[in-house]
Amino acid sequence: MALFSQLGNYKNFGLLVMRAGLGVMMIIHGLPKLTGGPDKWLALGNEMGNLHIHFFPVFWGFMCAVTETVGGLFCILGLWFRLVSLLMVINFIVAALSQYLTGGIKDASHAIELGFVFFGLLFLGAGVYSVDKS
Repeated sequence: MALFSQLGNYKNFGLLVMRAGLGVMMIIHGLPKLTGGPDKWLALGNEMGNLHIHFFPVFWGFMCAVTETVGGLFCILGLWFRLVSLLMVINFIVAALSQYLTGGIKDASHAIELGFVFFGLLFLGAGVYSVDKS
């Protein structure tokens, strides 16, 4: 279709839009977890029990909150983008498993979808409009 034939020239702009949108949403979701303190981190970290990891739950919960909040900022900036994408994939695997076990596929679908988005972005990279410019 002629109307959309030139959009391929703006792939890097598309990546910037995706990074910015996803990054802002990750910050919005992660900031309450990060500021929730040790009680919130403990609840988040206990989800690692679904993977039979029962040690240091407060640490795992804190890492989840940092990944979403600081990772969201780094996503926007394109800083260490592939590392952030990998950490987000791991985060969403744990979230999807937890949500699947408590509510089924319908509850886990959002985490699964975002896991696939970040998995794809892991291969694409940040594009040229990033701090890393890789």
